[in-house]
Amino acid sequence: MGNSLFANCCRQVTDLLFQPRSSGSPDERSPLLPKPPTSCTVFPEMPEAAQCAGLYPDIIPSEAVTRSLQKGTEYIQDLSETKDKEGTVTVCDKSGLRPGVGTVGLLRQTEASHAGTVLPADLGDRPAGLVDHAQSLEACQSCVKLEDSGLAHRSCRLEEHVAAAGVGAGPGAHSAGQGEGRAAVRLHTASVAPDSVLKHRGPAPCPATPSSALPSSVGKAQPAQSAVVLPVSSGEVSPKAQDISAGFVTEPTACPSMRSSCDPDSQARILPSKQQQQQKKKRKKKKLPLPEHPSGMALMNGSGPHDSLKGEKDAKQNGHEEADPGEDGNDQEVIVIQDTGFTVKICAPGIEPFSLQVSPQEMVQEIHQVLMDREDTCHRTCFSLQLDGNVLDNFAELKTIEGLQEGSLLKVVEEPYTVREARIHVRHIRDLLKSLDPSDAFNGVDCNSLSFLSVFTEGDLGDSGKRKKKGTEMEQIDCTPPEHILPGSKERPLCALQPQNRDWKPLQCLKVLTMSGWNPPPGNRKMHGDLMYLYVITVEDRHVSITASTRGFYLNQSTAYNFNPKPANPSFLSHSLVELLNQISPTFKKNFSALQKKRVQRHPFERIATPFQVYSWTAPQAEHAMDCVRAEDAYTSRLGYEEHIPGQTRDWNEELQTTRELPRKNLPERLLRERAIFKVHSDFTAAATRGAMAVIDGNVMAINPSEETKMQMFIWNNIFFSLGFDVRDHYKDFGGDVAAYVAPTNDLNGVRTYNAVDVEGLYTLGTVVVDYRGYRVTAQSIIPGILEREQEQSVIYGSIDFGKTVVSHPKYLELLEKTSRPLKIQKHKVLNDKNEEVELCSSVECKGIIGNDGRHYILDLLRTFPPDLNFLPVEGEEMPEECKKMGFPKQHRHKLCCLRQELVDAFVEHRYLLFMKLAALQLMQQKANKQESSVALENGASAENGAADSERPESEDGKIDNSVTGLDQVKELAETIASDDGTVDPKSREVIRNACKAVGSISDTSFDIRFNPDIFSPGVRFPESSKEEVQDQKQLLKDAAAFLLSCQIPGLVKDCLDHTVLPMDGATLAEAMHQRGINMRYLGKVINFITKTPGRAQLDHIFKIGISELITRSAKHIFKTYLQGVELSGLSAAISHFLNCFLSSFPNPIAHLPADELVSKKKNKKRKNRNLGNADNTAWASMTPQELWKNICSEAKNYFDFSLECENADQAAEVYNLQKITLLREISLKTGVQILLKEYNFDNRHKPTFTEEDILNIFPVVKHVNPKASDAFHFFQSGQAKVQQGFLKEGCELINEALNLFNNVYGAMHVEICACLRLLARLNYIMGDYSEALSNQQKAVLMSERVLGIEHPNTIQEYMHLALYCFANSQLSTALNLLYRARYLMLLVFGEDHPEMALLDNNIGLVLHGVMEYDLSLRFLENALAISSKYHGSKSLKVALSHHLVARVYESKAEFRSALQHEKEGYTIYKNQLGEHHEKTKESSEYLKYLTQQAVALQRTMNEIYKNGSNANIMPLKFTAPSMASVLEQLNIINGILFIPLSQKDLENLKAEVQRRQQLQESMKSGEQLETEDKAVEEKEAEPSMPSTAIPLTQSSA
Repeated sequence: MGNSLFANCCRQVTDLLFQPRSSGSPDERSPLLPKPPTSCTVFPEMPEAAQCAGLYPDIIPSEAVTRSLQKGTEYIQDLSETKDKEGTVTVCDKSGLRPGVGTVGLLRQTEASHAGTVLPADLGDRPAGLVDHAQSLEACQSCVKLEDSGLAHRSCRLEEHVAAAGVGAGPGAHSAGQGEGRAAVRLHTASVAPDSVLKHRGPAPCPATPSSALPSSVGKAQPAQSAVVLPVSSGEVSPKAQDISAGFVTEPTACPSMRSSCDPDSQARILPSKQQQQQKKKRKKKKLPLPEHPSGMALMNGSGPHDSLKGEKDAKQNGHEEADPGEDGNDQEVIVIQDTGFTVKICAPGIEPFSLQVSPQEMVQEIHQVLMDREDTCHRTCFSLQLDGNVLDNFAELKTIEGLQEGSLLKVVEEPYTVREARIHVRHIRDLLKSLDPSDAFNGVDCNSLSFLSVFTEGDLGDSGKRKKKGTEMEQIDCTPPEHILPGSKERPLCALQPQNRDWKPLQCLKVLTMSGWNPPPGNRKMHGDLMYLYVITVEDRHVSITASTRGFYLNQSTAYNFNPKPANPSFLSHSLVELLNQISPTFKKNFSALQKKRVQRHPFERIATPFQVYSWTAPQAEHAMDCVRAEDAYTSRLGYEEHIPGQTRDWNEELQTTRELPRKNLPERLLRERAIFKVHSDFTAAATRGAMAVIDGNVMAINPSEETKMQMFIWNNIFFSLGFDVRDHYKDFGGDVAAYVAPTNDLNGVRTYNAVDVEGLYTLGTVVVDYRGYRVTAQSIIPGILEREQEQSVIYGSIDFGKTVVSHPKYLELLEKTSRPLKIQKHKVLNDKNEEVELCSSVECKGIIGNDGRHYILDLLRTFPPDLNFLPVEGEEMPEECKKMGFPKQHRHKLCCLRQELVDAFVEHRYLLFMKLAALQLMQQKANKQESSVALENGASAENGAADSERPESEDGKIDNSVTGLDQVKELAETIASDDGTVDPKSREVIRNACKAVGSISDTSFDIRFNPDIFSPGVRFPESSKEEVQDQKQLLKDAAAFLLSCQIPGLVKDCLDHTVLPMDGATLAEAMHQRGINMRYLGKVINFITKTPGRAQLDHIFKIGISELITRSAKHIFKTYLQGVELSGLSAAISHFLNCFLSSFPNPIAHLPADELVSKKKNKKRKNRNLGNADNTAWASMTPQELWKNICSEAKNYFDFSLECENADQAAEVYNLQKITLLREISLKTGVQILLKEYNFDNRHKPTFTEEDILNIFPVVKHVNPKASDAFHFFQSGQAKVQQGFLKEGCELINEALNLFNNVYGAMHVEICACLRLLARLNYIMGDYSEALSNQQKAVLMSERVLGIEHPNTIQEYMHLALYCFANSQLSTALNLLYRARYLMLLVFGEDHPEMALLDNNIGLVLHGVMEYDLSLRFLENALAISSKYHGSKSLKVALSHHLVARVYESKAEFRSALQHEKEGYTIYKNQLGEHHEKTKESSEYLKYLTQQAVALQRTMNEIYKNGSNANIMPLKFTAPSMASVLEQLNIINGILFIPLSQKDLENLKAEVQRRQQLQESMKSGEQLETEDKAVEEKEAEPSMPSTAIPLTQSSA
């Protein structure tokens, strides 16, 4: 049964380790996995053009994103690129994912109209879903399914598809064979005519005119240059590739649509729902092989040289690939699943038999899970399933069970209990009783978190819940928004953040259920089968003692004070505790069944645990109820289900390393491996967090108890904990304690990076960094054997004393050599104390230790990345001009400042572009001197003797014609030289050599930039021989430091000006900076740069966020040291005092010393608490607001080099226009403080704002590694790329696929799944499937609330999208409620003055207009107009649209004069921006005429009335209430969703254009160079000749 690995490793552990997922009732399970959208079915008779016609979303990525996107697309296309001799396909994995950047980019990009929505901080470090107990550990093995994705029917010619690529997703997105003649239309204007919005939503009117829609650019209104067309070359495509026009792969050997592993059903588990059955039927019908391609279409499972994720990193090796001799394609078996599900009947005691839909890949275990969750069987935990009297093995897959088929009867048979089973049973019953209670979410335990969506939708989304009457009867809708969210309102209430949920006043079933004091049973009772005793008080106030025995539960005769274990009379022996309680308490019976009904009605996403704990910064006052399980958990070292694991605590190191060693040759293996890695990481993070808190709270004994407190180290639950202090002067030269505090986060970044490169045979430690109560704790897994040895003996590579003694080891050099390329680390020599040369391939303090398990571990990776010279002044070193101008180098508090990996990558890309330009220039000059024919490339030349890189062979007939541009020659040349075949003339070699030298490449023959991380390290010496190399390296570091200041910071500010980046709070701003490789210590410089930018007013929002981030970060630094001097009993008093000094207007808050509460009159002088801090315990009480703000200002100056002009909170709020509530939120999130949910009066000058009762809790702030689902990620990126190109259906399929794989790896809850769902919803909406859009978006909102937080900027965005889809589904009141919620959250998080608020207010105004609330509507629309004018300039097209919307409302109110005034403004803007003849302008002038007629008619009528009095002959006037369709149309426009028809003529023009510009694209063929670079070069070359009249397309102004 399954492979040996599975048997050995997972058997006993699975159900214990992988905590069973508790999710909805079986029939709600479907939400865990989307149904394949109905719109994705392909109709044979419908030509493809028509299929992808429809509509087109506007996912406009910022450039950074586009880059990663293009690399992603190639992942799939490249399946075809490299061909082995036998013709099997191996893949040169070019995904190009940089570990940290891509993801965030990727997620950002899905953000619809607002190209720049930024995602949660460090997507890199965000959690991932609950991975089911190894649910389909092997199910995965039999998966990938070939699907007929309708290729057969795609008869129409390729050139007819205009792929509308998003702004910036230009041609680079197509790789050689794939782009055949599809033009990518790139847009630069920004406003769309409403009538370009197709009225129909079906297929295009006729195949000849596919209405490929185009994305809206982000309001970059360039004057009337309507559209720029960049054709994509057809790159000579081999004939056989031609007929698979629509696949992503141009080789017949690869299958068009990878139906991913683990079919949805095994994921959504057993779904008895109809939809699931239909899904199955649909699947059965699919023909597997495609008759049209008898050429043996094999599906390559994953990639050839996919050294797992290593591919991900190699991709970007300085722009070149290293073909990995790895496995050749032969061992890739073709996997096809017949995954037809079937139905079985389940017969459980006491209820009617019912049927259950199952899939053959599932394990028996999963049926157990479903039964434990179903309303009628949820109270059973201890049972077996039997088929014809044979007990089924829990870990067997259904398909391996003999005789199990459609209609089989499975019997649920009650089994005898053991102590373990009894405890599991009691725990399960307690979970059922608490299933609606939010206290776990408020307390931040067990991965529970909050969600409030259902409060606003009142359960009427989709088909669940009470469907409200359709929106036709509009009178019943109450549209009045709460006062505090109206435009201009100044109050920011806090209570509305967590509205009271009706379900939270839970039905009380029992007063008390707890373990009895009589446990454990004495020996003689054990022999009667007693396992444990429970004590229960029912709601009727009956006190009973219950015995859990092997046969079940019964009442005994014990009381609180007398032990009498004999059964009571009647004893009500029942197999389940619920059945027993039902018999003794009628209230229990009634309330328990009501509770379960409610439980199963909730959306599963409200109940599933998140992968990592999310903490809430506010919570209501909760009453503390008795809870046996909680009490027990607190005093055992339980983590997950530890006490049930055979033998003890978990060996974390073994688990972490074993999962890394799992095989990864094909997709199922990789999924299994990634899922295991992910699961172990999230468990380890939870355990480490819990341990770190125990250490700081003083509950763990130190392993060196005699040393002073700061120096102590701890081991708990097989995890090693150390504190962030400089022990034994280790960091003396680097900044002492300050350096010791940053080292752990640097180390964690190193671990993250090495994990992402994922080299086989190189191991890192599990690492988690926890900040709690002012201390930093590093938690690490323990290398086997390290505790028995002295460090000196065990380190065989690197240095333990920062470079005095250095050792090296050939095996380590070999392993680290593999990482050096993706990490851009240069191999170098240093001198040790005996002046011997030692070769290293990392920084000196990176240590190599071989554990007792024989594995090669590396640790102390704190200097993986090169130093940041801007913050490291070195004697005698001159910094570049750009740096000096901005006041660098600047002394920092420690010498461990490193550049971020994103910066290193961006810098290398920048240099590569330079390299290509230089070489191209020289070649052009040479060419001018002597016309020479270019060298034909040898097919398949490969890198010899390790010389640079092998290039990718051209397509079969890849001869290059003479008229190629310089760039192509450079590429070709670089490759030929690299392959060293001697055919290159010396002059060309010279060209490359010069270019290499100019950009600082370490190789003469190819572009290769690397950094030496030891340069400028105190104490590291280099041998004489490498003097020149060291000089070059120093120069490179200076250039990188200058690059950050001269390119990255201005780039960030420019993106903010263009609104491609729209941060809303500190976290999203930090993330935007990190994506560009800018460290937070540059925050002051970024703000200064903003103040000097010409469009300063348009950057107001960024300035405000920057200042509040600066203030709260400075306050956090002070808070950290402040807390270290506070003992536990004074914690709430100290925190409330700090917050009063920080935010309250009360001039002299006085701290309450904890002495008040309980101290005997006679003070005991001797008893001095041992405290981690050395200050006396009450020093904190003397802080004053003046002193704190003075410290904040000096901290801002010292750390961020920014001068704040404020002396207290009131001044700060006034000068910088900040909201105190926002500052409170920011500081609470940063420090982990949780405060009471109530209204705080910050401005009261007579009493302090906070009392100690307002401080509820302090949580840890946790940083950890985020394992990624690489395959899913590639699918997601390819899907996005398809959508970018206008192939919605294929995009939709790929994204569904990605969703499957994400679910497989992360479980049901994860940030990336959230992005996936959002994009799917958007596609569903565009393809006209509104209800499906609604259901997917609902999941996205729930997930965003649960995983990111209820008021995270991302959640606000999700609410807005959901409102749009609700409106489209005629759920008007719900749509309004959601928009009001989004507006409230935005006011709380930022305030009113934000560009995003304009969009939100436009949405609200339009919906209110639709329900005829004209006055309210005007308030919102006019506010939106004001904000748009401020942030986009009064002449922008966005503002014109805003004027038009306002005019429409005035027209509805019959106030024609005002309407005319606004429409004229709009008309003027259109005329100036777009010209007289643009359809927008014409449309506006038509509307003006209409308004004038109406105004004249009204005036006539009025005159008539004045003249004739009451008997006037009155003409009826037309007052138009807007139709829902017209409102929806406007909503689509402002949200950037639009449909644009293209005529046949346009297509002809495009074709001609394509042929004309083909040569330009030639260089796009080989995806191996960094496309974006070339793209930039090419666009520069291309610009002058661009015809501005190619297609008169317009664009949305959203």
